[in-house]
Amino acid sequence: MLSRTADGLFWLARYMERAASVARLVQVGNRMSNMSLSLDNPGNEWRSTLVAAGTEPGYLAKHGEIVPSLVLDYLVLDPENPSSIVSCIETARRNGRAVRTALTVDTWEALNETWQQTRALKADRLAADSLPGLMDWVVQRSLLFCGSYANTMLRNDGYLFTHLGTLLERADNTARILDVKYHVLLPDHEGVGGVLDYYQWQSILRAVSALRSYHWVYHDRLKPWLIAELLILRPEMPRSLVACLAHVVDLLEALAVRYGGQKGECHRLAGEIHARLRYGRVEDIFQFGLHEYVTQFIDDMLRLGQEISGFYLNVR
Repeated sequence: MLSRTADGLFWLARYMERAASVARLVQVGNRMSNMSLSLDNPGNEWRSTLVAAGTEPGYLAKHGEIVPSLVLDYLVLDPENPSSIVSCIETARRNGRAVRTALTVDTWEALNETWQQTRALKADRLAADSLPGLMDWVVQRSLLFCGSYANTMLRNDGYLFTHLGTLLERADNTARILDVKYHVLLPDHEGVGGVLDYYQWQSILRAVSALRSYHWVYHDRLKPWLIAELLILRPEMPRSLVACLAHVVDLLEALAVRYGGQKGECHRLAGEIHARLRYGRVEDIFQFGLHEYVTQFIDDMLRLGQEISGFYLNVR
């Protein structure tokens, strides 16, 4: 496969997954903010959402102060923000057009229909009564795209690069959603384990569709160390860091076989990250610092993506 085609498929999948990632982050911020307001304890939930999304510097450069309505517009609709939902879907569709012949009809239609509906979005969809439905729609459209290529694409190198892009972005997203909790400040009178703290952790699990899974696995009330273990170290949780990296390692191995057995730094790095996760313990993670651990993982994902691009997709 031409590196330009592989690159287009890789980034198409990443941007579709990123659109859903931003939607999930917005869901977290919105739920936490609503809970804080209901308890008459307005907090810094929207700032934490911007920080976790990696968009705080760009937002502050444009708007200067944290205003919930402006944060929502920046994360969802702003074409000047390359990580806004609208920008992600626009970029995904542009990549999709460039590799149209490598996509199945179902995959293209899922992508193109999402793009067409996104172009019609208006600011009134960010109102309090409309926002949850809109974010659910974005997540569902991303799931539709993933389902379409997973069920219709030939299991060739095109599929491998597409799925690789999805999983790298998904791992990064799970880490960022988990990190939201670090940046949200509890009120002085609200201790760890209180109502607000409990609801914030619940919002984290809901954002990655893992609340029911948590209770199925642990049969216990929400505990931060168990939530971290589920989202980082449990291989049966499909959005966990270890589950995503296990698939990334397998995909890179399959690509190596298809391309003459050659391996690069990306293969070694993916194996190293997966080994740390596979043999990691949640006690060690909390001793190191959950925020520090997650930040290091996000940095590792950035480096891994760069190594993959340099080894297979050297067109950028």
